[in-house]
Amino acid sequence: MTPPVVPLLPAEMIRERINALAREIAPRLQADVVVVTLMTGAFVFGADLVRALCEQGCAMTLDFMVLSSYGAGTESSGLVTTRLDVSENLTGRQVLLIDDILDSGATLLKASRHLQAKGARELLTCVLLDKPARRRVPFQADFVGFEIPNLFVVGFGIDFNQMYRELPFVGHLRAS
Repeated sequence: MTPPVVPLLPAEMIRERINALAREIAPRLQADVVVVTLMTGAFVFGADLVRALCEQGCAMTLDFMVLSSYGAGTESSGLVTTRLDVSENLTGRQVLLIDDILDSGATLLKASRHLQAKGARELLTCVLLDKPARRRVPFQADFVGFEIPNLFVVGFGIDFNQMYRELPFVGHLRAS
């Protein structure tokens, strides 16, 4: 039996914030920007943000990385592994790194260092959700959709054991 999901951020609120983020980010982007979305959790947010940036007149190259730190639980293992690397040449280019949630900071710190080591000239980061109460390593995203309390969230691409990604809103799991 799956635990019930309690809505936290409705779909319309997320849509409005993504459009606002695109207006904030667009002036900072250059012509040769590579947008790297961390999969799989950020795929919905990344797609919506890329379309919103396009509406702001931004042109970009898209790429993806797959990193993992969770497995089947609700707690990060703390060990971040790279399962799929970017394929674009990043040397001398601006990179916008998109993730679903900034939690402990370990995943974004690892991804950021990796992209810089691959030659990114400038790295900007954007997350849909920021959960500062769980931060274990010093990391601050350049652009944040929403700051949220210390809840295990699902929906809008974010899963629990591969469930709930399809929800059009962000919610949290009610303890059973």
